[in-house]
Amino acid sequence: MASLFKKKTVDDVIKEQSRELRGTQRQITRDRLTLERQEKQLEAEIKKMAKSGNREACKILAKQLVQLRKQKNRTYAVSSKVTSMNTQTKLMNSQMKMAGAMSSTAKTMQAVNKKMDPQKTMKTMQDFQKENMKMGMTEEMINDTLDDFLDESGDEEESQDIVNQVLDEIGIEISGKMIKAPAAGKNIPGAAAASSKKVGISDDEIERQLRSLGVD
Repeated sequence: MASLFKKKTVDDVIKEQSRELRGTQRQITRDRLTLERQEKQLEAEIKKMAKSGNREACKILAKQLVQLRKQKNRTYAVSSKVTSMNTQTKLMNSQMKMAGAMSSTAKTMQAVNKKMDPQKTMKTMQDFQKENMKMGMTEEMINDTLDDFLDESGDEEESQDIVNQVLDEIGIEISGKMIKAPAAGKNIPGAAAASSKKVGISDDEIERQLRSLGVD
């Protein structure tokens, strides 16, 4: 029941029109077949009158045959017109759908363009690049500081102990024959001060180095 009050869409109208046009085509075809049967009957009747010598009857039947043939040719023209109308209707419907799709796409693009700010996007990308480089430089400085710190905390002694253990395992006696080398960095003046200085690098120093690299 609700379908009776449902508003018809363009597709619904197109389907109805196509159904009606197909019905019209079938009716035209039936009419043409009827005219062709009548044409054959008239031709046979004209031959019969001609054999009997009835000249006047032949003329009358000949005129009817001409009119009938004209009517049959009209059915071909009408049939071609109906087919053209059906094709044109479907083409218009397809164009309307394409136009609707383009309209929806244009609205979507317009909404996206309103949300996007090219200058703000560029500024965000520049800020990201700047902070990414700053983070990389900071990480490198921290790694250098940690390397210095770990070198001063007995890495050299630990490495020497490992070497001695390996030599002992393979049966090489080095006791009393090698002098233990001093740990790297312990006797270098100012090494601790240099490490402390690296740890205390300020943001201003990082900003200065970024500017020297061409990053504002």
